[in-house]
Amino acid sequence: MGLSLAAQLPSTFYLDTIHAQPALVVLHARADLSRAIAQPDKVSRTTYVYQQLQAAQQAQRPLWQYLQAERMVYRSLWVANVIYVEGELAQLEYLAEHELVDYITPVPTLSLPSVTDLRDATPTWGVEYVQAPEVWDLGYRGQNITVGGQDTGYDWQHPALRGKYRGDDEDHDYHWHDAIHTPIRTNVTNPCGYGTTEPCDDGAHGTHTMGTAVGSTPTEAIGVAPDADWIGCRNMDQGFGTPYTYIECFEWFVAPTRLDGSDPDPARAPDVLINSWACPEVEGCTPELNELMEQVVSNVQAAGIMVVVSAGNNGPSCSSVQYPPSIFEASYAVGAHNSDGSIAGFSSRGPSLFYPTPILKPDIAAPGVAVRSSVTGGGYASFSGTSMAGPHVSGVVALMLSANPALRGKPERIADILNATATPRPSSQDCGDYIGSTVPNAVYGYGYVDALAAVQRSLDLLPIYDEATAIAVFPNPASEALYVHVDGTGEARVMFSLYDRVGRLVLSQSGTVVGRDRMRVALPGLIPGLYVYRVQYGDRVLTGKVVVE
Repeated sequence: MGLSLAAQLPSTFYLDTIHAQPALVVLHARADLSRAIAQPDKVSRTTYVYQQLQAAQQAQRPLWQYLQAERMVYRSLWVANVIYVEGELAQLEYLAEHELVDYITPVPTLSLPSVTDLRDATPTWGVEYVQAPEVWDLGYRGQNITVGGQDTGYDWQHPALRGKYRGDDEDHDYHWHDAIHTPIRTNVTNPCGYGTTEPCDDGAHGTHTMGTAVGSTPTEAIGVAPDADWIGCRNMDQGFGTPYTYIECFEWFVAPTRLDGSDPDPARAPDVLINSWACPEVEGCTPELNELMEQVVSNVQAAGIMVVVSAGNNGPSCSSVQYPPSIFEASYAVGAHNSDGSIAGFSSRGPSLFYPTPILKPDIAAPGVAVRSSVTGGGYASFSGTSMAGPHVSGVVALMLSANPALRGKPERIADILNATATPRPSSQDCGDYIGSTVPNAVYGYGYVDALAAVQRSLDLLPIYDEATAIAVFPNPASEALYVHVDGTGEARVMFSLYDRVGRLVLSQSGTVVGRDRMRVALPGLIPGLYVYRVQYGDRVLTGKVVVE
Protein backbone atom coordinates (compact mmCIF):
# COMPACT_ATOMS: atom_id res chain seq x y z
CA MET A 1 0.00 0.00 0.00
CA GLY A 2 3.03 2.26 0.17
CA LEU A 3 2.30 3.38 3.76
CA SER A 4 5.07 3.76 6.28
CA LEU A 5 4.45 1.47 9.24
CA ALA A 6 6.34 3.81 11.52
CA ALA A 7 3.86 6.56 10.62
CA GLN A 8 1.00 4.34 11.83
CA LEU A 9 2.40 3.68 15.29
CA PRO A 10 0.68 5.32 18.26
CA SER A 11 2.93 7.44 20.43
CA THR A 12 2.69 4.93 23.28
CA PHE A 13 4.08 2.09 21.12
CA TYR A 14 7.85 1.68 21.08
CA LEU A 15 9.24 0.13 17.89
CA ASP A 16 12.49 -1.74 18.48
CA THR A 17 14.25 -2.01 15.10
CA ILE A 18 16.37 -4.93 16.31
CA HIS A 19 13.87 -7.21 18.05
CA ALA A 20 10.66 -8.59 16.55
CA GLN A 21 7.53 -6.58 17.16
CA PRO A 22 3.94 -7.93 17.12
CA ALA A 23 1.45 -6.65 14.54
CA LEU A 24 -1.80 -7.58 12.82
CA VAL A 25 -1.80 -7.90 9.03
CA VAL A 26 -5.31 -7.33 7.64
CA LEU A 27 -6.09 -8.55 4.11
CA HIS A 28 -8.50 -7.09 1.56
CA ALA A 29 -10.37 -10.34 0.90
CA ARG A 30 -13.57 -10.99 2.87
CA ALA A 31 -15.95 -13.92 3.03
CA ASP A 32 -19.46 -13.65 1.59
CA LEU A 33 -21.77 -14.63 4.46
CA SER A 34 -25.00 -13.41 2.89
CA ARG A 35 -26.59 -16.88 2.92
CA ALA A 36 -25.86 -17.57 6.60
CA ILE A 37 -29.28 -16.51 7.84
CA ALA A 38 -30.97 -18.86 5.36
CA GLN A 39 -29.41 -22.00 6.88
CA PRO A 40 -31.97 -24.36 8.47
CA ASP A 41 -30.50 -24.75 11.97
CA LYS A 42 -27.70 -23.58 14.26
CA VAL A 43 -25.14 -26.25 13.40
CA SER A 44 -25.72 -25.74 9.67
CA ARG A 45 -25.42 -21.96 10.06
CA THR A 46 -22.25 -22.10 12.15
CA THR A 47 -20.67 -24.69 9.85
CA TYR A 48 -21.55 -22.66 6.74
CA VAL A 49 -19.97 -19.49 8.16
CA TYR A 50 -16.91 -21.43 9.34
CA GLN A 51 -16.42 -22.93 5.86
CA GLN A 52 -16.84 -19.56 4.13
CA LEU A 53 -14.36 -17.88 6.47
CA GLN A 54 -11.88 -20.73 6.01
CA ALA A 55 -12.17 -20.39 2.23
CA ALA A 56 -11.47 -16.66 2.41
CA GLN A 57 -8.43 -17.39 4.58
CA GLN A 58 -6.76 -19.11 1.62
CA ALA A 59 -5.98 -15.66 0.23
CA GLN A 60 -3.25 -15.55 2.87
CA ARG A 61 -1.17 -18.32 1.25
CA PRO A 62 1.34 -16.09 -0.58
CA LEU A 63 1.97 -14.27 2.69
CA TRP A 64 2.47 -17.56 4.56
CA GLN A 65 5.23 -18.42 2.09
CA TYR A 66 6.99 -15.15 2.82
CA LEU A 67 6.57 -15.51 6.59
CA GLN A 68 7.96 -19.03 6.51
CA ALA A 69 10.87 -18.03 4.31
CA GLU A 70 11.68 -15.19 6.71
CA ARG A 71 11.24 -17.53 9.71
CA MET A 72 8.85 -15.08 11.31
CA VAL A 73 6.52 -16.00 14.15
CA TYR A 74 2.93 -15.83 12.88
CA ARG A 75 -0.57 -17.11 13.57
CA SER A 76 -3.17 -17.15 10.83
CA LEU A 77 -6.74 -16.22 11.79
CA TRP A 78 -9.92 -16.80 9.80
CA VAL A 79 -12.74 -15.26 11.86
CA ALA A 80 -11.54 -12.19 9.99
CA ASN A 81 -8.89 -12.35 7.28
CA VAL A 82 -5.95 -11.37 9.47
CA ILE A 83 -2.52 -12.68 10.44
CA TYR A 84 -0.74 -12.05 13.72
CA VAL A 85 2.99 -11.62 13.03
CA GLU A 86 6.15 -10.78 14.91
CA GLY A 87 8.73 -9.11 12.72
CA GLU A 88 11.42 -6.51 12.32
CA LEU A 89 10.70 -3.13 10.78
CA ALA A 90 11.77 -4.06 7.23
CA GLN A 91 9.66 -7.21 7.28
CA LEU A 92 6.60 -5.37 8.52
CA GLU A 93 7.09 -2.63 5.91
CA TYR A 94 7.18 -5.32 3.20
CA LEU A 95 3.91 -6.78 4.43
CA ALA A 96 2.28 -3.34 4.67
CA GLU A 97 3.05 -2.70 0.98
CA HIS A 98 1.89 -6.11 -0.28
CA GLU A 99 -0.98 -6.02 -2.78
CA LEU A 100 -3.04 -8.51 -0.73
CA VAL A 101 -2.82 -6.38 2.41
CA ASP A 102 -5.36 -3.73 3.35
CA TYR A 103 -3.34 -2.41 6.27
CA ILE A 104 -1.01 -3.46 9.07
CA THR A 105 -1.21 -2.25 12.64
CA PRO A 106 0.93 -2.91 15.71
CA VAL A 107 -0.21 -4.90 18.73
CA PRO A 108 0.81 -2.91 21.82
CA THR A 109 2.56 -4.27 24.88
CA LEU A 110 1.14 -2.57 27.94
CA SER A 111 2.97 -1.28 30.96
CA LEU A 112 0.15 -0.31 33.28
CA PRO A 113 -0.45 -0.22 37.02
CA SER A 114 -2.34 -3.00 38.72
CA VAL A 115 -6.09 -2.54 39.17
CA THR A 116 -7.82 -3.34 42.46
CA ASP A 117 -11.44 -4.46 42.31
CA LEU A 118 -13.83 -2.69 44.70
CA ARG A 119 -16.01 -5.29 46.39
CA ASP A 120 -18.61 -5.43 49.12
CA ALA A 121 -20.81 -8.05 50.68
CA THR A 122 -24.26 -6.90 49.56
CA PRO A 123 -26.60 -9.92 49.02
CA THR A 124 -27.49 -10.88 45.46
CA TRP A 125 -30.76 -9.62 43.96
CA GLY A 126 -30.46 -9.67 40.17
CA VAL A 127 -31.68 -13.23 39.58
CA GLU A 128 -35.00 -12.41 41.22
CA TYR A 129 -35.31 -9.03 39.50
CA VAL A 130 -35.20 -10.57 36.03
CA GLN A 131 -37.83 -13.14 37.16
CA ALA A 132 -35.63 -16.16 36.54
CA PRO A 133 -37.18 -18.22 39.40
CA GLU A 134 -40.60 -17.88 37.74
CA VAL A 135 -39.08 -19.38 34.59
CA TRP A 136 -37.53 -22.22 36.60
CA ASP A 137 -41.01 -23.01 37.90
CA LEU A 138 -42.02 -23.64 34.28
CA GLY A 139 -39.25 -26.22 33.98
CA TYR A 140 -36.77 -24.14 31.95
CA ARG A 141 -33.37 -23.72 33.61
CA GLY A 142 -31.03 -23.47 30.61
CA GLN A 143 -30.76 -27.23 30.09
CA ASN A 144 -29.00 -28.39 26.87
CA ILE A 145 -27.70 -24.85 26.18
CA THR A 146 -24.05 -23.76 26.21
CA VAL A 147 -22.92 -20.32 27.37
CA GLY A 148 -19.47 -19.18 26.23
CA GLY A 149 -17.45 -16.55 28.05
CA GLN A 150 -14.26 -14.68 27.26
CA ASP A 151 -12.76 -12.84 30.19
CA THR A 152 -9.89 -13.03 32.71
CA GLY A 153 -10.45 -16.78 32.82
CA TYR A 154 -12.53 -18.99 35.10
CA ASP A 155 -12.12 -20.95 38.32
CA TRP A 156 -13.62 -24.10 36.86
CA GLN A 157 -13.48 -25.95 40.18
CA HIS A 158 -15.55 -23.36 42.03
CA PRO A 159 -18.53 -25.20 43.58
CA ALA A 160 -20.98 -22.94 41.75
CA LEU A 161 -19.37 -23.59 38.34
CA ARG A 162 -17.80 -27.02 38.30
CA GLY A 163 -21.01 -28.97 37.75
CA LYS A 164 -21.85 -26.75 34.77
CA TYR A 165 -18.46 -26.73 33.00
CA ARG A 166 -18.80 -28.70 29.77
CA GLY A 167 -15.38 -30.20 30.39
CA ASP A 168 -16.19 -31.30 33.94
CA ASP A 169 -14.76 -34.75 33.27
CA GLU A 170 -11.41 -32.90 33.17
CA ASP A 171 -11.16 -33.31 29.40
CA HIS A 172 -10.59 -29.69 28.45
CA ASP A 173 -10.50 -30.24 24.67
CA TYR A 174 -13.20 -28.10 23.02
CA HIS A 175 -14.11 -26.51 26.36
CA TRP A 176 -11.19 -24.20 27.16
CA HIS A 177 -8.83 -21.97 25.21
CA ASP A 178 -6.17 -19.56 26.44
CA ALA A 179 -5.39 -16.66 24.08
CA ILE A 180 -2.78 -15.25 26.49
CA HIS A 181 0.30 -16.96 25.07
CA THR A 182 2.83 -14.39 26.28
CA PRO A 183 2.73 -11.45 28.74
CA ILE A 184 0.69 -8.42 27.69
CA ARG A 185 1.59 -6.45 30.79
CA THR A 186 5.35 -6.27 30.98
CA ASN A 187 5.65 -5.05 34.57
CA VAL A 188 3.65 -7.79 36.36
CA THR A 189 3.65 -11.57 36.58
CA ASN A 190 0.53 -13.60 35.94
CA PRO A 191 -0.62 -16.08 38.63
CA CYS A 192 -2.02 -18.43 35.96
CA GLY A 193 1.00 -18.31 33.69
CA TYR A 194 0.50 -18.39 29.91
CA GLY A 195 -0.99 -20.81 27.42
CA THR A 196 -2.78 -22.74 30.17
CA THR A 197 -4.25 -26.18 29.45
CA GLU A 198 -7.13 -25.92 31.90
CA PRO A 199 -9.30 -22.97 32.96
CA CYS A 200 -7.67 -20.49 35.30
CA ASP A 201 -8.80 -17.02 36.36
CA ASP A 202 -6.05 -14.47 36.94
CA GLY A 203 -8.39 -11.82 38.34
CA ALA A 204 -11.75 -13.20 39.63
CA HIS A 205 -13.70 -11.11 37.10
CA GLY A 206 -14.46 -13.99 34.74
CA THR A 207 -15.51 -16.34 37.53
CA HIS A 208 -17.93 -13.67 38.75
CA THR A 209 -19.52 -13.06 35.35
CA MET A 210 -19.98 -16.76 34.59
CA GLY A 211 -21.49 -17.32 38.03
CA THR A 212 -24.17 -14.74 37.29
CA ALA A 213 -25.09 -16.53 34.07
CA VAL A 214 -25.07 -20.20 35.18
CA GLY A 215 -23.72 -20.58 38.73
CA SER A 216 -25.48 -22.42 41.53
CA THR A 217 -25.02 -24.79 44.45
CA PRO A 218 -27.68 -26.30 46.72
CA THR A 219 -27.37 -23.20 48.90
CA GLU A 220 -26.38 -20.52 46.35
CA ALA A 221 -28.78 -19.43 43.59
CA ILE A 222 -26.51 -16.89 41.90
CA GLY A 223 -27.04 -17.82 38.25
CA VAL A 224 -29.93 -17.02 35.92
CA ALA A 225 -29.69 -20.32 33.98
CA PRO A 226 -28.35 -22.85 36.53
CA ASP A 227 -28.69 -25.91 34.29
CA ALA A 228 -26.81 -24.47 31.31
CA ASP A 229 -23.28 -25.61 30.40
CA TRP A 230 -20.38 -23.22 29.95
CA ILE A 231 -17.08 -23.09 28.08
CA GLY A 232 -14.46 -20.38 28.28
CA CYS A 233 -11.57 -18.50 26.72
CA ARG A 234 -9.09 -16.23 28.50
CA ASN A 235 -8.73 -13.04 26.47
CA MET A 236 -7.08 -10.77 29.04
CA ASP A 237 -3.88 -10.69 31.07
CA GLN A 238 -5.26 -9.58 34.47
CA GLY A 239 -7.82 -7.32 32.85
CA PHE A 240 -5.87 -6.11 29.82
CA GLY A 241 -6.12 -7.56 26.33
CA THR A 242 -5.30 -6.64 22.75
CA PRO A 243 -7.31 -6.82 19.53
CA TYR A 244 -5.48 -10.05 18.76
CA THR A 245 -6.42 -11.81 22.00
CA TYR A 246 -10.05 -10.75 21.65
CA ILE A 247 -10.18 -11.88 18.03
CA GLU A 248 -8.52 -15.20 18.81
CA CYS A 249 -11.18 -16.00 21.41
CA PHE A 250 -13.99 -15.03 19.04
CA GLU A 251 -12.52 -17.33 16.42
CA TRP A 252 -12.23 -20.24 18.85
CA PHE A 253 -15.89 -19.89 19.83
CA VAL A 254 -17.05 -20.25 16.20
CA ALA A 255 -15.20 -23.57 15.92
CA PRO A 256 -13.82 -24.80 19.27
CA THR A 257 -10.67 -26.92 19.05
CA ARG A 258 -8.64 -29.33 21.07
CA LEU A 259 -6.14 -27.77 23.46
CA ASP A 260 -3.43 -28.01 20.80
CA GLY A 261 -5.58 -26.09 18.31
CA SER A 262 -6.42 -29.10 16.15
CA ASP A 263 -9.71 -30.47 14.82
CA PRO A 264 -11.93 -27.34 14.95
CA ASP A 265 -15.60 -28.28 15.28
CA PRO A 266 -18.36 -25.70 14.59
CA ALA A 267 -20.94 -28.13 16.00
CA ARG A 268 -19.46 -27.45 19.46
CA ALA A 269 -19.91 -23.68 19.24
CA PRO A 270 -21.79 -22.07 22.16
CA ASP A 271 -25.28 -20.64 21.80
CA VAL A 272 -24.61 -17.30 23.51
CA LEU A 273 -21.51 -15.37 24.60
CA ILE A 274 -20.68 -13.26 27.64
CA ASN A 275 -18.43 -10.32 26.73
CA SER A 276 -17.83 -8.27 29.88
CA TRP A 277 -14.83 -6.39 28.51
CA ALA A 278 -13.96 -3.43 26.33
CA CYS A 279 -11.08 -2.62 24.02
CA PRO A 280 -10.06 1.05 24.35
CA GLU A 281 -7.41 2.67 22.18
CA VAL A 282 -4.68 2.11 24.76
CA GLU A 283 -5.11 -1.63 24.11
CA GLY A 284 -4.76 -1.10 20.37
CA CYS A 285 -8.38 -0.62 19.28
CA THR A 286 -7.70 2.42 17.15
CA PRO A 287 -10.43 3.72 14.84
CA GLU A 288 -8.92 1.68 12.01
CA LEU A 289 -8.81 -1.50 14.10
CA ASN A 290 -12.39 -0.96 15.21
CA GLU A 291 -13.50 -1.69 11.65
CA LEU A 292 -11.75 -5.06 11.88
CA MET A 293 -13.32 -5.76 15.27
CA GLU A 294 -16.74 -4.91 13.83
CA GLN A 295 -16.16 -7.42 11.03
CA VAL A 296 -15.23 -10.10 13.57
CA VAL A 297 -18.31 -9.53 15.73
CA SER A 298 -20.57 -9.50 12.67
CA ASN A 299 -19.06 -12.79 11.49
CA VAL A 300 -19.64 -14.40 14.88
CA GLN A 301 -23.27 -13.30 14.85
CA ALA A 302 -23.60 -14.56 11.28
CA ALA A 303 -22.45 -17.93 12.61
CA GLY A 304 -25.62 -18.06 14.73
CA ILE A 305 -24.08 -17.10 18.07
CA MET A 306 -25.79 -14.46 20.23
CA VAL A 307 -23.10 -11.89 21.11
CA VAL A 308 -24.10 -10.26 24.42
CA VAL A 309 -21.77 -7.47 25.55
CA SER A 310 -21.54 -5.05 28.45
CA ALA A 311 -22.21 -1.44 27.43
CA GLY A 312 -19.32 0.03 29.46
CA ASN A 313 -18.80 2.00 32.66
CA ASN A 314 -18.17 5.46 31.24
CA GLY A 315 -21.54 7.12 31.99
CA PRO A 316 -23.44 9.29 32.53
CA SER A 317 -22.58 11.32 29.42
CA CYS A 318 -24.34 10.68 26.13
CA SER A 319 -22.47 8.51 23.59
CA SER A 320 -20.25 7.10 26.33
CA VAL A 321 -20.88 3.68 24.75
CA GLN A 322 -17.60 4.20 22.93
CA TYR A 323 -15.44 1.05 22.84
CA PRO A 324 -15.60 -2.27 21.03
CA PRO A 325 -17.50 -4.49 21.12
CA SER A 326 -20.45 -2.52 22.59
CA ILE A 327 -20.53 0.01 19.75
CA PHE A 328 -21.38 -2.49 17.01
CA GLU A 329 -24.78 -3.29 15.54
CA ALA A 330 -24.19 -7.05 15.83
CA SER A 331 -23.48 -6.73 19.57
CA TYR A 332 -26.38 -6.87 22.01
CA ALA A 333 -25.25 -4.23 24.50
CA VAL A 334 -26.45 -4.21 28.12
CA GLY A 335 -26.60 -1.26 30.50
CA ALA A 336 -26.68 -1.58 34.31
CA HIS A 337 -29.45 -0.59 36.72
CA ASN A 338 -29.83 -0.51 40.50
CA SER A 339 -32.12 -2.68 42.61
CA ASP A 340 -34.76 0.09 42.48
CA GLY A 341 -34.67 0.12 38.68
CA SER A 342 -32.81 3.41 38.32
CA ILE A 343 -29.94 3.45 35.87
CA ALA A 344 -26.48 3.23 37.41
CA GLY A 345 -24.55 6.47 37.16
CA PHE A 346 -21.55 4.65 35.67
CA SER A 347 -23.60 2.85 32.99
CA SER A 348 -22.59 4.09 29.54
CA ARG A 349 -25.21 5.88 27.48
CA GLY A 350 -25.76 5.82 23.75
CA PRO A 351 -26.09 6.30 20.95
CA SER A 352 -23.10 4.59 19.36
CA LEU A 353 -21.26 6.91 16.98
CA PHE A 354 -19.30 4.16 15.23
CA TYR A 355 -21.41 4.29 12.06
CA PRO A 356 -22.15 7.36 9.90
CA THR A 357 -25.69 7.30 11.33
CA PRO A 358 -25.75 6.85 15.13
CA ILE A 359 -27.41 3.63 16.31
CA LEU A 360 -29.27 2.75 19.49
CA LYS A 361 -27.13 1.54 22.38
CA PRO A 362 -27.51 0.10 24.93
CA ASP A 363 -30.11 -2.37 23.67
CA ILE A 364 -31.43 -3.29 27.12
CA ALA A 365 -30.68 -2.89 30.84
CA ALA A 366 -30.13 -5.50 33.56
CA PRO A 367 -29.06 -5.67 37.22
CA GLY A 368 -25.50 -4.39 37.57
CA VAL A 369 -25.00 -2.82 41.01
CA ALA A 370 -23.78 -4.83 44.02
CA VAL A 371 -24.33 -8.14 42.25
CA ARG A 372 -23.21 -11.10 44.36
CA SER A 373 -21.57 -13.98 42.50
CA SER A 374 -18.69 -16.46 42.57
CA VAL A 375 -15.03 -15.46 42.78
CA THR A 376 -11.81 -17.42 42.62
CA GLY A 377 -10.97 -19.72 45.48
CA GLY A 378 -14.53 -20.91 46.10
CA GLY A 379 -15.87 -17.70 47.62
CA TYR A 380 -18.46 -15.06 46.76
CA ALA A 381 -18.36 -11.27 46.48
CA SER A 382 -20.46 -8.39 45.18
CA PHE A 383 -19.20 -6.39 42.19
CA SER A 384 -20.75 -3.47 40.34
CA GLY A 385 -20.53 -2.66 36.64
CA THR A 386 -22.11 -3.34 33.30
CA SER A 387 -19.84 -6.42 33.42
CA MET A 388 -22.34 -7.74 35.96
CA ALA A 389 -25.38 -6.75 33.88
CA GLY A 390 -24.41 -8.49 30.66
CA PRO A 391 -24.27 -12.02 32.14
CA HIS A 392 -27.85 -11.65 33.39
CA VAL A 393 -28.95 -11.25 29.78
CA SER A 394 -26.77 -14.14 28.58
CA GLY A 395 -28.49 -16.29 31.20
CA VAL A 396 -31.91 -15.12 30.04
CA VAL A 397 -31.00 -16.13 26.48
CA ALA A 398 -30.11 -19.61 27.76
CA LEU A 399 -33.54 -19.83 29.42
CA MET A 400 -35.24 -18.80 26.17
CA LEU A 401 -33.37 -21.43 24.17
CA SER A 402 -34.08 -24.18 26.67
CA ALA A 403 -37.77 -23.29 26.35
CA ASN A 404 -37.68 -23.16 22.54
CA PRO A 405 -34.64 -24.90 21.02
CA ALA A 406 -35.85 -23.85 17.55
CA LEU A 407 -34.46 -20.38 18.38
CA ARG A 408 -30.89 -21.71 18.59
CA GLY A 409 -28.73 -20.16 15.90
CA LYS A 410 -31.12 -17.22 15.41
CA PRO A 411 -29.56 -14.27 17.28
CA GLU A 412 -31.58 -11.74 15.30
CA ARG A 413 -34.83 -13.36 16.42
CA ILE A 414 -33.59 -13.64 20.01
CA ALA A 415 -32.78 -9.92 20.08
CA ASP A 416 -36.23 -9.08 18.71
CA ILE A 417 -37.88 -11.08 21.50
CA LEU A 418 -35.75 -9.52 24.22
CA ASN A 419 -36.57 -6.05 22.92
CA ALA A 420 -40.28 -6.72 22.53
CA THR A 421 -40.66 -8.22 26.03
CA ALA A 422 -38.47 -5.78 27.98
CA THR A 423 -40.21 -3.71 30.64
CA PRO A 424 -40.21 -0.19 29.13
CA ARG A 425 -38.38 2.46 31.15
CA PRO A 426 -38.31 6.13 30.13
CA SER A 427 -35.51 8.46 31.20
CA SER A 428 -35.12 12.15 31.83
CA GLN A 429 -31.94 12.20 29.73
CA ASP A 430 -32.07 12.98 26.00
CA CYS A 431 -29.16 11.85 23.82
CA GLY A 432 -29.08 13.03 20.22
CA ASP A 433 -32.18 11.86 18.38
CA TYR A 434 -33.08 9.49 21.24
CA ILE A 435 -35.55 11.26 23.51
CA GLY A 436 -35.50 9.94 27.05
CA SER A 437 -39.25 10.11 27.53
CA THR A 438 -39.75 7.61 24.70
CA VAL A 439 -38.80 3.93 24.49
CA PRO A 440 -36.33 2.85 23.28
CA ASN A 441 -33.95 5.49 24.59
CA ALA A 442 -30.19 5.82 24.89
CA VAL A 443 -30.18 5.15 28.66
CA TYR A 444 -32.18 1.93 29.14
CA GLY A 445 -32.53 0.85 25.52
CA TYR A 446 -35.82 -1.04 25.32
CA GLY A 447 -36.01 -1.25 29.13
CA TYR A 448 -35.34 -3.93 31.75
CA VAL A 449 -34.78 -7.50 30.64
CA ASP A 450 -37.71 -9.73 31.64
CA ALA A 451 -36.88 -13.44 31.58
CA LEU A 452 -40.45 -14.60 32.17
CA ALA A 453 -41.92 -12.48 29.38
CA ALA A 454 -39.09 -13.44 27.01
CA VAL A 455 -39.58 -17.15 27.68
CA GLN A 456 -43.34 -16.89 27.30
CA ARG A 457 -42.88 -15.15 23.94
CA SER A 458 -40.35 -17.83 22.96
CA LEU A 459 -42.92 -20.50 23.76
CA ASP A 460 -45.45 -18.68 21.57
CA LEU A 461 -43.06 -19.30 18.66
CA LEU A 462 -42.91 -23.07 19.08
CA PRO A 463 -44.25 -25.15 16.20
CA ILE A 464 -47.47 -26.63 17.56
CA TYR A 465 -48.07 -30.35 17.38
CA ASP A 466 -50.66 -32.00 19.57
CA GLU A 467 -50.16 -35.74 19.95
CA ALA A 468 -53.70 -36.22 21.22
CA THR A 469 -55.27 -34.69 18.10
CA ALA A 470 -52.39 -35.49 15.68
CA ILE A 471 -52.60 -32.00 14.20
CA ALA A 472 -49.63 -29.69 13.56
CA VAL A 473 -49.57 -26.00 12.56
CA PHE A 474 -46.32 -24.49 11.20
CA PRO A 475 -44.16 -22.48 10.68
CA ASN A 476 -44.17 -20.23 13.72
CA PRO A 477 -43.56 -17.35 13.16
CA ALA A 478 -45.22 -17.25 9.74
CA SER A 479 -45.18 -14.62 7.02
CA GLU A 480 -46.83 -15.60 3.74
CA ALA A 481 -48.64 -18.80 4.73
CA LEU A 482 -49.37 -21.38 7.42
CA TYR A 483 -49.62 -25.12 6.92
CA VAL A 484 -52.01 -27.42 8.74
CA HIS A 485 -50.72 -30.99 8.86
CA VAL A 486 -52.90 -33.91 9.93
CA ASP A 487 -51.80 -37.41 10.80
CA GLY A 488 -54.61 -39.72 9.82
CA THR A 489 -56.07 -42.03 7.20
CA GLY A 490 -58.90 -41.66 4.76
CA GLU A 491 -60.46 -38.33 3.85
CA ALA A 492 -61.63 -35.63 6.24
CA ARG A 493 -62.65 -32.00 6.24
CA VAL A 494 -60.35 -29.46 7.92
CA MET A 495 -61.66 -26.11 9.17
CA PHE A 496 -59.07 -23.43 10.07
CA SER A 497 -59.99 -20.17 11.85
CA LEU A 498 -57.67 -17.33 12.86
CA TYR A 499 -58.51 -14.67 15.47
CA ASP A 500 -56.74 -11.48 16.49
CA ARG A 501 -55.80 -10.72 20.10
CA VAL A 502 -59.23 -9.31 20.93
CA GLY A 503 -61.05 -12.33 19.54
CA ARG A 504 -62.17 -11.03 16.15
CA LEU A 505 -62.23 -13.59 13.34
CA VAL A 506 -59.77 -12.39 10.68
CA LEU A 507 -59.49 -15.45 8.47
CA SER A 508 -61.17 -18.80 7.92
CA GLN A 509 -60.54 -21.57 5.43
CA SER A 510 -61.76 -25.11 4.94
CA GLY A 511 -60.48 -27.92 2.81
CA THR A 512 -60.37 -31.67 2.38
CA VAL A 513 -57.21 -33.58 3.26
CA VAL A 514 -56.46 -37.21 2.50
CA GLY A 515 -54.28 -39.34 4.77
CA ARG A 516 -51.04 -37.63 5.88
CA ASP A 517 -51.77 -34.46 3.95
CA ARG A 518 -51.44 -30.74 4.69
CA MET A 519 -53.51 -27.68 3.89
CA ARG A 520 -51.96 -24.34 2.96
CA VAL A 521 -53.51 -21.24 4.50
CA ALA A 522 -52.44 -17.98 2.86
CA LEU A 523 -51.96 -14.94 5.13
CA PRO A 524 -52.61 -11.95 2.90
CA GLY A 525 -52.39 -8.46 4.37
CA LEU A 526 -52.45 -9.39 8.05
CA ILE A 527 -50.98 -6.89 10.53
CA PRO A 528 -47.86 -8.43 12.14
CA GLY A 529 -48.52 -9.66 15.65
CA LEU A 530 -49.82 -12.51 17.79
CA TYR A 531 -52.91 -14.44 16.67
CA VAL A 532 -54.95 -17.37 18.01
CA TYR A 533 -56.02 -20.19 15.71
CA ARG A 534 -58.53 -23.03 15.90
CA VAL A 535 -58.26 -26.16 13.77
CA GLN A 536 -61.04 -28.74 13.54
CA TYR A 537 -60.30 -32.04 11.81
CA GLY A 538 -63.16 -34.47 12.04
CA ASP A 539 -63.93 -34.67 15.75
CA ARG A 540 -60.49 -33.35 16.73
CA VAL A 541 -59.85 -29.71 17.72
CA LEU A 542 -56.54 -27.89 18.26
CA THR A 543 -56.13 -24.28 19.40
CA GLY A 544 -52.92 -22.31 19.84
CA LYS A 545 -50.97 -19.11 19.21
CA VAL A 546 -48.99 -18.09 16.16
CA VAL A 547 -46.92 -15.00 15.38
CA VAL A 548 -47.45 -13.40 11.98
CA GLU A 549 -44.55 -11.33 10.65
